[in-house]
Amino acid sequence: MSLEPQPIPQPESPDSPASGAPGPVVTLTAKAVEMIKVTRAQEGMDESFGLRVAVAGGGCSGFQYALDFEQEARPTDESFEVDGLRVFVDPVSARYLEDVVIDYVFGMNGAGFKFNNPKATGTCGCGSSFAV
Repeated sequence: MSLEPQPIPQPESPDSPASGAPGPVVTLTAKAVEMIKVTRAQEGMDESFGLRVAVAGGGCSGFQYALDFEQEARPTDESFEVDGLRVFVDPVSARYLEDVVIDYVFGMNGAGFKFNNPKATGTCGCGSSFAV
């Protein structure tokens, strides 16, 4: 099984970029994908639900990450698939999520999703918000 993100096929249009287009805007580790699938099942959602990854204003550092489940992509979303999990990112969030790696970690303070953002210039103590 490949854990490399696979783009969801889109209809061809005259404006579509040629092959060699950039890959998915955000990367999910195998552990993150596994835990997202577990959470989706625990919430009683079937496999048709995908993951929305977004950035919103707020938090103590200016921006915060958001994860949610949705059944369909929006018309302007970047959509891709990782090991059978559909992922949706809106265009505004995509600017802040470029090169971000989402992992699931276990630590002394519990377990949860960790966002490794190489472009963040600062984060808060709880790790759920960031500045650019």
